Amino acid sequence: MNNTFKMMIGAGFAVAVAFYATSIIGDASHGGFLVLAAVFGAYMAMNIGANDVANNVGPAVGSGALTIGGAILIASIFEAAGALIAGGDVVGTIKKGIISPDAFGGDPMVFVYAMSAALLAAALWLNLATWLKAPVSTTHSIVGGVLGGGIAAGGFAIVSWGTMGKIAASWVISPVLGGVIAAIFLYIIKSQIMYKEDKLTAAKKIVPILVAVMAAAFITYLTLKGLKKVWPVIVETLTFLPETKKPTLLVALIFGAIGAGITYVIVKPKIAKRIVGMEATRESINLLFTIPLIFAAALLSFAHGANDVANAVGPLAAVYDALTTHGVSAKAAIPLWVMVVGGLGISIGLALFGPRLIKTVGSEITELDQMRAFSIMMAASITVVIASQLGLPVSSTHIAVGAIFGVGFLREWLDSKQMGEKQEKLQREVSKQHALKTELSELESAGDYKKQVELMDALKTQKKKVKSLKRTLRENYVKRGMVKKILAAWVITVPAAAILSAIIFFILKGVAV
Repeated sequence: MNNTFKMMIGAGFAVAVAFYATSIIGDASHGGFLVLAAVFGAYMAMNIGANDVANNVGPAVGSGALTIGGAILIASIFEAAGALIAGGDVVGTIKKGIISPDAFGGDPMVFVYAMSAALLAAALWLNLATWLKAPVSTTHSIVGGVLGGGIAAGGFAIVSWGTMGKIAASWVISPVLGGVIAAIFLYIIKSQIMYKEDKLTAAKKIVPILVAVMAAAFITYLTLKGLKKVWPVIVETLTFLPETKKPTLLVALIFGAIGAGITYVIVKPKIAKRIVGMEATRESINLLFTIPLIFAAALLSFAHGANDVANAVGPLAAVYDALTTHGVSAKAAIPLWVMVVGGLGISIGLALFGPRLIKTVGSEITELDQMRAFSIMMAASITVVIASQLGLPVSSTHIAVGAIFGVGFLREWLDSKQMGEKQEKLQREVSKQHALKTELSELESAGDYKKQVELMDALKTQKKKVKSLKRTLRENYVKRGMVKKILAAWVITVPAAAILSAIIFFILKGVAV
């Protein structure tokens, strides 16, 4: 499918959304802005699908557990299901509380301009990031958009800079937490299975435990993040649960522990049966993690759809609320049609443009296999649970990519300790460099200047050779160029979206006047 045809399908979806928005707004005052915001919302949703969803399925694809087609199918179904089943019916109109509703002076149209600008700015930035093959945070993109639109509407004084400081802190917190947790799980797998003499016996014992821990992590994660918006309905149905507005950590952990126990009982005999007659190779043991990875991709997609669809439809729901109530509300109901726009848009964007970022996340940062991808998926769920309970602002994108970094750097460190073939070659060249330095030092004391010049040239050449070997060896584990590009994209996401949003705000306001 060529790019022109893909763009036509995307444009067709946006046009269909525009027609529907036109039919429901009727002759309402300023109804054209709902149509415009609906198109921006559809565009934003497709860009979330193209960029953000890659983090949920990229590791599974990169490891070979899923094909790109299979990943797109699973993610599309579960993203839409998460949005429609657990996406909730109310959304905060101003994402993360970064600006006050008072900034708009009670003028709903100024609010409409700001939210519309935020949607388009975030979508444009995501589009550019996807084209550059840089996985970025869609939450931070929309935060930047709302920030820019809010500043354009009410000035810098209306910004909650403390909240913005926490968001900026997440640029460090998210990837570091994800990287450390992923590295810990990969080290457990390597030390407890791969470095053992009897790998199969070790795998028979350890793999069911790891899968049970994964089940506990994901059930806890889904309870806290995927079910929080429909929790009141669940509490009404299951009367033995405590009456709370959202699931507590204790309830989520209990659910997770029950799920872990059931998973262990089911998985243990299946692993024992599968190991019989299996070769004690890395490739064979990797296959034991394939099915858990497929489940992980599905569950992450469901939780992402339940949570992050608000990034696409939140501002659209806010615009709809402002135009129909003629006021600015702190929270707005999400009509079903708005949620459908978000869910379908994410799925369409993933199917059309997702493979680009899926390949980047899955294979262009570091080489992944099933056990490495398993560690990344574990980190993605556990980090969100830990961070949310500590009140730390984190990004699912930064966590997933940070986990990939962590896995790659751990591989580099472990292999350097084991002195592989390439490491041995580097060590030989370093030894030659030291020998040249020693010989040069001896010649300096002897006063043989002609020989000194020759050795200095040889030493210079040797240093370049060692430097090149080190760079090649490091790139074999984690591609430094990709790391630098991704980190740069993370840092400029909020300011880039904010600047774009401010420009679009003034254009919309000017056109309206």
